[in-house]
Amino acid sequence: MAVAGLINEEDLTTVRERSRIDEVVGAYVTLRPAGGGSLTGLCPFHEEKTPSFRVTPARGFFHCFGCGEGGDVISFVQKIQNVTFVEAVEWLADRAGVQLRYAEGGPNRPEPGLRLRILEANRIAAEFFAEQLRAPEGLPGRQFLAGRGFDEDAATHFGIGFAPRGGKSLGSHLKAKGFSDAELVRAGLVRDSGWDFFQGRVLWPIRDAGRSVLGFGARRLFDDDRMPAKYLNTPETPVYKKSSVLYGLDLARGSIAKKGQAVVVEGYTDVMAAHLAGVDTAVASCGTAFGDDHARMLARLIDTQGVQSGEVIFTFDGDAAGQAAALKVFKGDQHFSSQTYVAVEPTGLDPCDLRIQHGDAAVRELVARRVPLYQFVMRNTIAGFDLDRVEGRVAALRAAAPLVSSIRDASLVSGYVRELAGMLGMNPDEVRAEVKRVHAGARPSRPVEPRPEPVAPTALPIPDPRDRGLEAERGTLRLLLRAPEIFTATLNDLVADDFAHPAYRALFERIGAVTDRTGDWAQQLAGELDPVLAQLVVTLAVEPVLREPTAGYAAEYAAGVRLQATARRIAALKSRLQRTNPVDDPAAHQKMFQTLIELESRRKQLLGLATGPAL
Repeated sequence: MAVAGLINEEDLTTVRERSRIDEVVGAYVTLRPAGGGSLTGLCPFHEEKTPSFRVTPARGFFHCFGCGEGGDVISFVQKIQNVTFVEAVEWLADRAGVQLRYAEGGPNRPEPGLRLRILEANRIAAEFFAEQLRAPEGLPGRQFLAGRGFDEDAATHFGIGFAPRGGKSLGSHLKAKGFSDAELVRAGLVRDSGWDFFQGRVLWPIRDAGRSVLGFGARRLFDDDRMPAKYLNTPETPVYKKSSVLYGLDLARGSIAKKGQAVVVEGYTDVMAAHLAGVDTAVASCGTAFGDDHARMLARLIDTQGVQSGEVIFTFDGDAAGQAAALKVFKGDQHFSSQTYVAVEPTGLDPCDLRIQHGDAAVRELVARRVPLYQFVMRNTIAGFDLDRVEGRVAALRAAAPLVSSIRDASLVSGYVRELAGMLGMNPDEVRAEVKRVHAGARPSRPVEPRPEPVAPTALPIPDPRDRGLEAERGTLRLLLRAPEIFTATLNDLVADDFAHPAYRALFERIGAVTDRTGDWAQQLAGELDPVLAQLVVTLAVEPVLREPTAGYAAEYAAGVRLQATARRIAALKSRLQRTNPVDDPAAHQKMFQTLIELESRRKQLLGLATGPAL
């Protein structure tokens, strides 16, 4: 029978029998007799000064009376190393020398004891590299660290090391300790050729939550380094899987569980800078993008103390690559039960450079300025649209609505709808309707038809004479061509931007440029225009006028055009006001508000002048 991830049940029983809980726990906690066959110590899962953590070897259980954590030896390894049930069993099996059997379809396992041998080789290698950093040959490594703002104490705290340039120093050292060539190759410490995998580089040991060294990350120091990559990581081994390890997890584990917060940065030096600046929950992926396995690791850690309001904060560059990384995280955000945030430094500095240039406080401030991931992604999604135009806002809404509709927590959707409405300067009901449509999988009710920008006359579209929304513009031009004398010298204060349709706007500009509007001036004008505008002049010249042309009639039409233009400007300004934070730029916000008051006053005046067909 196969259970627990296809592990044979008999093997699982054997692992439990051979794994004394007091010995396993004792590697992490100092245990002392507590009477009645029990042992006590300080709980490794929460901070305490008085021991409340109990281990009962006879029963094979542990329990903390302070935080409530408890279980058997397997669950202890799960919690202390932040691994799955199967991974904990495999770790214990290696330790006990048990060869696990799997049901058909289960994973291939390395020979018994290999994982422990690799971990031991990595531990000794980390000590060797740390010693080499302090040796004369390690000067380039020390200079690199000093240039990044890290002193000797920091190097010791993070276990930083240096790989000698000789090429076979580590291999010789480990073989003298009893390790075989095959073991060192499987550990990723030595190549098949016999040369050390890392040469002439500064190294960071990558540890699991239990502080076992899983592998290393290394940075190039010398121009003649034969490896082209600036950063080089341990290759995949039985203990090192880059998709499921996080640098700094050994140092951040307790703080992440305690605070319910994890800060994900991009590099090893960023983790160091964050921790030294007081952000002790910082971790980084190792030579690969942050993925689903990383997300699940952090989710398990944050949930250790039952934290439901925890947060995961990502630091990204503000460039296109950072935005793409944020979108990738957004798509995998369902792995977090906590809220996900993004912290972006406006200057583009990473946490390490930020600490160098502006100090520890600046790093803490970067994290404090975090914004919700959804907000960051939505803002970047709509950034490419012209939100001062109706068509641009509609197009931006259709691009951002799928993001809101995909939010896993339905209770948050309403809030994000209002937030997106604020970003776009649109009515929340419109945004909500679009989000519901996307969620239901419906198609847009009508296609977006962007209003053409003013371009060369040859590209002008032909206006529809049946468009009632443009009747004021058409009627005004009709009167101008038929009876220009009824208009004032300033053409009743009309300007080209008052006309919404590009053909009407272009024709008004050409009419305004004519100084003598007597005789057959309209016919002469048509002869100078491109075919679209020439045909428009001919058509307007023969269309019937509804009333006797008078100055009052012209004033009504002109007022109608100006009224519609004012309404469009009011709508655009309201949208811009809605998208503007008055705290960020109070002067600009006040100026826009004053302009809105003036436009509203003008609209009321024009309402009294524009009547009949002009409306």
